[in-house]
Amino acid sequence: MKTVLLIGAGRFGRHVAIQLSKLGHQVMAVDVNEERVNEIMPFVTDAQIGNSTNESFLRSIGVNNFDVCIVAISGDFQSSLETASLLKELGASCVIARAERDVQEKFLLKNGADHVVYPEKEMAKWAAIRYTGNRMLDFVELDDQHAIVEVMVPDAWIGKSIGALDVRKKHGINILGLKRDGVTDFAITPDTVLSGSMTVLALGEYKALQRCFRI
Repeated sequence: MKTVLLIGAGRFGRHVAIQLSKLGHQVMAVDVNEERVNEIMPFVTDAQIGNSTNESFLRSIGVNNFDVCIVAISGDFQSSLETASLLKELGASCVIARAERDVQEKFLLKNGADHVVYPEKEMAKWAAIRYTGNRMLDFVELDDQHAIVEVMVPDAWIGKSIGALDVRKKHGINILGLKRDGVTDFAITPDTVLSGSMTVLALGEYKALQRCFRI
């Protein structure tokens, strides 16, 4: 469990708070808007109304006591930039900030942010790959070249064992697990036989995954 300071309780911030809550982390939310603070309260440990560009306010929170500080402010880049800079000046150990454009990412990284998330860009890339890839059900990018994909079992694989397919040697990818009825099984062996009711979780270079699964 980690302690998280979440600054910005708009739609993005609220979704972040919900996921952090599900993961069991302690979250303090901050926003200048009282209505947004009230709406996020069910998903956080504590919440305060305040201006994150005010150094005295941030100092009173004790930002250096949090494991992670997330700047989820949207629509006001100046405030995001000032907040990220102040957080780092006040001793925040890890500052993550939201960017809405490429140029914002560059400025944030130069002015206090340790990491930058770009939700619109990341979602656009995921959607483009997910919904143009035949048989693909999910996609997790690891870096510019590698990914984990969840795909339907190819028809030619049904009834064959993982060992017989030997996809590691033929395609340079690894089968991490199999999913059936929403349950993932990582305890697979070369003798595991594939069926049409399963989906495959595979790791490898994206180009190799495309060739192997024709996605």
